[in-house]
Amino acid sequence: MDSMQFQKPVLVQRQELRMTPQLLQSIQIMTLPLQELQFRIQEELEANPALDVVEETPTVSLNDRDEMGEEYDYFENSSDPGYVTGSRFEGDEDSKRGFMEGALARPESLQEHLLWQLRLQPITEEEFDLGELVIRNLDENGFHRDDPETVFPAGKMETVRRMIAMIRTFEPVGTAVRDFRESLIVQAEQLVDPPPGVLEILRDHLELLERGRKKEIARALQITEEEVEIARETIRFLNPFPGRVYSTDDPGYVIPDLTLKRKEGQFVLLLNDEEIPVLGVNPVFAEVADGTSDRDARRFAGRGVKEARWFIHSIRQRNETLLKVARAILEFQRDFFIKGKKYLVPLTLKDIAQAVEVSEATVSRISNGKYIQTEWGIFELKHFFSNSVAGAGSEGSRFSKEGVKEIVREILEEQDRGDKQLSDQKVADLLAQRGIKIARRTVAKYRNELKISSSYER
Repeated sequence: MDSMQFQKPVLVQRQELRMTPQLLQSIQIMTLPLQELQFRIQEELEANPALDVVEETPTVSLNDRDEMGEEYDYFENSSDPGYVTGSRFEGDEDSKRGFMEGALARPESLQEHLLWQLRLQPITEEEFDLGELVIRNLDENGFHRDDPETVFPAGKMETVRRMIAMIRTFEPVGTAVRDFRESLIVQAEQLVDPPPGVLEILRDHLELLERGRKKEIARALQITEEEVEIARETIRFLNPFPGRVYSTDDPGYVIPDLTLKRKEGQFVLLLNDEEIPVLGVNPVFAEVADGTSDRDARRFAGRGVKEARWFIHSIRQRNETLLKVARAILEFQRDFFIKGKKYLVPLTLKDIAQAVEVSEATVSRISNGKYIQTEWGIFELKHFFSNSVAGAGSEGSRFSKEGVKEIVREILEEQDRGDKQLSDQKVADLLAQRGIKIARRTVAKYRNELKISSSYER
């Protein structure tokens, strides 16, 4: 008789990352510019009594600044020991004009933000053109205005579907979809190890969830009511209309999240954390959570303390990531910060993601809506990402689109001081002499983006 074979049980240790509501909160805080972060902190202070303000932010009105005179420095209160007041550009009218133009921000449309990310992808010209058409067909919610099946020829649909799948992963996640339900499903599919039931609820039981029928959902999915509640909290943090976070309202002033100075030839990068209040846990709540005999009070206080600590951690993580990404950008774009705008080199999200050891999505989130004050003006961090433009010889990859646009601006401004007006073809020829080979129509496109009229119109 053959002996029976038994498998010996083996313990396996596995590390998993579960997408909890707290982790989703951290991701959302990562995306917030400084002004929106201030509002978010105020909302959390009102919602969670266990969260406390340890130290208020200093407030300076425009009138106060006028009374202090022109010498008042917005970042003067920084605690960084390497901080230096003043600038070698003081008194320079061009510098002041650049600062004001940078501070006055025109809100970016959803299409512009998606196109920026599309330009950074390693795709063919045909794929880019089809992807651009997909983006142009989106409404303010991020939904298709017209069904792609009716917009594109049947022979292109396989490529179109591939571009739609790519655009759906762009920030904000969940655009290029039919409706809010499909958007929520796309967002949930991007989560790392989502809680049980999230995708199933979105696909088949969203109406039951809206009516609070947790028992029916639990029975249908064979999960517990507690797991249904966790899934509900996860879904609550998703955005059914992701495109609406991008507005085309009137322009407003931005407060730079970062400032870059030079001290004795060295760069000093500062985080503008003076605008963020110092937060802590309310000591009364902490004491109740740790020592009271009332179980309900201890549970209530403990939940509040836990949420407060996580919120504080999320803000700290946002600031640390922002500084790491800015430092990496500084290293890649050092010539830009030293010499000026035309020295911007090609840079992708992947370059920074690898340098900082975070995901490309995190770099995209932290770069959007975050501004840095430099000697050349105020720039959004995403300005420093640009794809390459073909050049001559082995140096072809050193030219970025934004850098070439600045060279085009320089050529046109130099020639406009004289009597001769340059055609787009002549500008293309001058660029070729510098080792930059682009077509006449590309010069015309750059001229249009720079808001410079053609030689005929001038």
